[in-house]
Amino acid sequence: MKDFQRGTPGFGILLGSIFTIGGALVMTIGLWKTLLLIILFALGFFLGAVNDKTSLIKKTINRVVPEKKAEVINFREELAKDQEAAQRGSNTDGWKQEEKEDEE
Repeated sequence: MKDFQRGTPGFGILLGSIFTIGGALVMTIGLWKTLLLIILFALGFFLGAVNDKTSLIKKTINRVVPEKKAEVINFREELAKDQEAAQRGSNTDGWKQEEKEDEE
């Protein structure tokens, strides 16, 4: 396994082989079928390699889906506030930005 560490010739040969196979797949079966094949491979690898799938899936869902009491941020309103603050010459924290004086 030490031969396949990043920066070694073995790793270069491994990556070259992977990209060659990927290129051949794209040319023979098409881009979308190749992407589907890669996604299915990743899913199979995940199912085979992860010991505690339930807790990992729960943690991932909890990161993606906010809690019911969590405040949802309206990005358009926040962006408008930031733009107004920038036009006034202050940032969103309320402190004035120091203007650099031109040296003459």
